[in-house]
Amino acid sequence: MNWNVNFYKTQNNSSPVEDWILNLENEAKAKVLRNIQLLKELNINLKAPFVKPLKNKLYELRTKDSKGIYRIIYFAYKNQTFYLLNGFVKKDQKTPNKEIELARLRMKEIINKNG
Repeated sequence: MNWNVNFYKTQNNSSPVEDWILNLENEAKAKVLRNIQLLKELNINLKAPFVKPLKNKLYELRTKDSKGIYRIIYFAYKNQTFYLLNGFVKKDQKTPNKEIELARLRMKEIINKNG
C-alpha cells in the first residue's frame, strides 16, 4: 500500500524541498524522484542503502549519481504520510547538524500545526 508523501511548506506556501529538486541537474533530479517513488511504494520497508535513520524520528532518503550525493531528511507522520523536510547536497561523511536542526524545526512546526 502506497503512503502519501508531502513536502514541507513555508507560511507563504512555498516548498523549499520541491524547489531544491527542481534545481538539480536532470540525472540527479530523476534519481531523487525515483527514490521518492520508492519511499511511497515501500514506505517503512525501504531500507539501506536508500534510507538511513538519523535521530529524533528523522530519516535520510539517500541518492547518489555521478556528480554528487543528495539527501532529503523526512519523517513519518499520521495516516501513513511522510513529510519531506529538507534537501541538500552532502559534502562530508557526516550529515551536517545544521541540516538536521532545520529538519527538526520544520517537523516540530508540522506537528504543532496539525496536532
